[in-house]
Amino acid sequence: MHEHEAVIEEARKQFGDILQESKQAIYLYLDDTHKTCNEKFASMLGYKSAEEWAAVMKPFTEAFVEQQSQHRLVSAYQDAMESKSGSHVDVTWMRKTGGYVNTKVILVPISVRGELLALHFIAEV
Repeated sequence: MHEHEAVIEEARKQFGDILQESKQAIYLYLDDTHKTCNEKFASMLGYKSAEEWAAVMKPFTEAFVEQQSQHRLVSAYQDAMESKSGSHVDVTWMRKTGGYVNTKVILVPISVRGELLALHFIAEV
């Protein structure tokens, strides 16, 4: 198993209860290929399952984030990773089937196996 795959798998196990039981949509992001989400987030964006969402191999922002929100999300992510501090940002997501979802996102840096990931909590507005 590739190291990043092992990191995402461990993160999924470590945060499994939160992913399954939270009332909020959530995703964990390591890189465009290595990500996971809960069923609430997948459904919010029109995917049949978290696995279908995670299997999308396009660049993350291109695949999921409305163009005007892309810079805001990337900047918040970079700031969180550099400062090791949580942040929040307004993000408009693209649904798989068309249309958009306006949200508020809280992102928090976490470390799994020495790798920094971002844990994102998403609330529709």
